[in-house]
Amino acid sequence: MGFLDVLLGRTKPVAPDLDQLFALPSAAVTLQAAASFTPTGTGSVCFATVEGAAFAEAREEVQALLDADTERQGPPVEAVRDEYGYSWLVSRRGPEDLPALVGDLHAVNSALESSGFGPQLLCSVVSFEDGGGNRRLEIVYLYKRGTFYPMCRLPGQQKRDNALELQMSALLKDDLRIEPDLSRWFPIWGVPGS
Repeated sequence: MGFLDVLLGRTKPVAPDLDQLFALPSAAVTLQAAASFTPTGTGSVCFATVEGAAFAEAREEVQALLDADTERQGPPVEAVRDEYGYSWLVSRRGPEDLPALVGDLHAVNSALESSGFGPQLLCSVVSFEDGGGNRRLEIVYLYKRGTFYPMCRLPGQQKRDNALELQMSALLKDDLRIEPDLSRWFPIWGVPGS
C-alpha cells in the first residue's frame, strides 16, 4: 500500500482464503451444542453469470466433477439461475455429512478461481435449522472478503432476525472469521435449496 493510499483512506482488499470453509464443521458443532441448530445438508455457491463458452465449460466441468463422486447419495449437483440473474451450484448431502458438503463448496470455488473466474465468485452458503425446524440459519462466506456472517430469516417472511444474527455471530467468533462490517451482512433471499 502506498503513501497516497494511506492518506486517502484506501485499504488493500483481503485476499480470499477458501481454506476458511473447512472451519464450518467445527462451527456446526458449536451451533448444535449452544443453539440447537443442525446442518440441513444443503450448500451452494453463488457467482455472477458470465456469458461465453469458456465460463459455461468451466461450470459444466465443476458440476461433472462433483457428480462423479461415488459416495454422493441423493440428487446430483444442481445449477440454478435466480431471479436476479446470478447463478448457483447447489450441492445436497446428508445432514451428517457436512465435511463432504464443505469439500464440494471448496471444489466449486477453487475450480472457478483456477479457471480465471475468481472475480465472478460472490459467496458460499450453508444452511442450518433449529431442532423444531421453525428457524433457519444460513452461514454465508463472502468470497471477496474471506469472512463469514450469519443470516437468520423469520419464518415465511423476507425479514431477518437481527438479534439472532448477532447472537450467532458472537457464538461463532472463535470458530469462524466473522465479517466485522455489519453493512456487508447482505440479505440473500431465495437461496436455492434452502
